[in-house]
Amino acid sequence: MSKYWIVGAMFGGSDDAFDIFIKRGYWYCWEPDIEYDGEAAVQRQQEKVKKIVPGDRIAIKRMLGRGASDIEIRAIGIVTDIDHEEWRIYVKWLLEFGNKNPRLVPLNGAAASIHGPYEDNDPWVHRVFSI
Repeated sequence: MSKYWIVGAMFGGSDDAFDIFIKRGYWYCWEPDIEYDGEAAVQRQQEKVKKIVPGDRIAIKRMLGRGASDIEIRAIGIVTDIDHEEWRIYVKWLLEFGNKNPRLVPLNGAAASIHGPYEDNDPWVHRVFSI
């Protein structure tokens, strides 16, 4: 059974990689060749990435600012492959939401770079991933 994942497209809270992810058909949450102060955070993210498998569903979200109770879902896709050496998740992007038609859903605690796995029996997951 497919699992569901919510991911971000920002590096360090400012660099938006969304267009690159969509154009190149992948997702990752850090530059593998850069050292980070939060090494433990990267290790936690890597542990989650190890649980993602082809066929899982993935959604890119955008935070709406400090104190916001919603997030914007920017794209939805299906995982096609995983490269654990580069920590890239390859994705067939199925749906991209434009600025004129944003999908807003409750934050539900999804503020970090990667959240999941979620099950398909969660009503919040249906709001995020419905096509």
